[in-house]
Amino acid sequence: MTDTTARVSVDLERTIAPISPLLFGGFAEHMGRCIYEGIYDPASHLADAHGLRTDLLAALRELNFRVMRYPGGNFLSGYNWRDGVGPKAQRPRVRELAWHSIETNQFGTDEFMHFCEQINTLPMMAVNLGTAGLREAVDLLEYCNAPLGTVNADLRAANGHAAPYDVRYWCLGNEMDGAWQIGHLEAYEYARKAKETGRAMKMTDKTINLIACGSSATNMLTYPEWDRIVLEECYDDIEYLSLHYYANNYAQNTPDYLALPGQFETHLDTLASTVRYVKAKLRAKRDVYLSWDEWNVWYKDRTMDGQWSAAPHLIEEIYNLEDALVVAQWLSVFLRHTDVLKIACIAQIVNVIAPILTRRDALLKQSIFYPLMLFSRLAQGDALDLHVRAPQTSTTQYGDVPVLDASGSHDAASGRIALFLVNRSLDTALPVEIRAQSDGIERILAMHQVAGNDPKAANSFARPDVIGVTTLPGQPFDGRSTTITVPPLSFTAVEIG
Repeated sequence: MTDTTARVSVDLERTIAPISPLLFGGFAEHMGRCIYEGIYDPASHLADAHGLRTDLLAALRELNFRVMRYPGGNFLSGYNWRDGVGPKAQRPRVRELAWHSIETNQFGTDEFMHFCEQINTLPMMAVNLGTAGLREAVDLLEYCNAPLGTVNADLRAANGHAAPYDVRYWCLGNEMDGAWQIGHLEAYEYARKAKETGRAMKMTDKTINLIACGSSATNMLTYPEWDRIVLEECYDDIEYLSLHYYANNYAQNTPDYLALPGQFETHLDTLASTVRYVKAKLRAKRDVYLSWDEWNVWYKDRTMDGQWSAAPHLIEEIYNLEDALVVAQWLSVFLRHTDVLKIACIAQIVNVIAPILTRRDALLKQSIFYPLMLFSRLAQGDALDLHVRAPQTSTTQYGDVPVLDASGSHDAASGRIALFLVNRSLDTALPVEIRAQSDGIERILAMHQVAGNDPKAANSFARPDVIGVTTLPGQPFDGRSTTITVPPLSFTAVEIG
């Protein structure tokens, strides 16, 4: 290895933890055009008999989301779930306060469950702890999970769904630490409300998993004290603590932006340490894990006022190559922390800060679609604890950082290994030696690459293939190693057998 090359050493006995499939999750909020004119668009000739966009369903099946969070988001804290069930002609049109929009309630709980079935994903429901509370949460849980014979279960049957939905994952509110949240609470107030609501929900269905609200961002003045307080109050009653983070490049500094995932590592490390501290303080025997149930790049489109219209165009971010490289590194952060992080949901799935955009007659896959698809397809089994050596590259904000970001997985059942490599350099190709430290690693089967010369390059409806995936042939190992060259500004998923 020279000063201008990198080395990734692969030892199949050095593993971090099994990769939770729920790391590859999505989030659908009643905001902008995510639901209406996105998932649900009966006016489109591409819609099926239920009003679902068939082209969108096909694209979402490619991403293979394993869990889907719903219905919000800030929307959640003002939502009455009963408005969204029953005959559509009788559902009320209401003012939606979070995004200053009109909510038609033509898409609600039952429609969401049908949508999840169509893309083969688990539903993750959230309960309103802003304008509502314990009673409404228990009633919604009964509606979703209880067998027939009680008022809310029978209401579900009257609405055409006799069998329970068996929803396993439940969020106790949304971003309740934020002053912007409808019904915002201080940490201890929220913790008590979440604790009592969660206890009542588990009296209704003891098999569910509960996710409590953690900090909405690392720049919150209450971070991470909020998380400590919530954990100390709720530890015995929850399975997960949530965290949220949105990345940006306001400074328009590509080298700094591509090094930003180091902050994601710090965010996870801080909250994992907080969980460990509380576990020790309480002398707890069980573990609580982390759920990163809102994450994405978001900074170009800040339109968040719907001006009291239905399905307004809100935060319809256009994603470029550098955004895709940040998303790829974010997913690698997930793999490197799969011992503590078990759920992750990209916000959101269509139109609103999303990998997919729609028009009435067409669909566009944005740049970030492709790393999501490749990780979801290839990252299976155990996360590998890779040993990585790489040259350094300079940044203004973070100093010198490795030019190569790497993560990996090994699926013992199939024998397949996957490596996920990002070259942060803007202009220099990087030779990468892949060194096998275990037997049975014989060849690279294929390489899938997202790359380009311009970090600002983006897909559009006029030019949908500016950013995509190029699949390259494999090559054998020469004894214990083989060397590939990854271009600048690139993400490469390497399949090894």
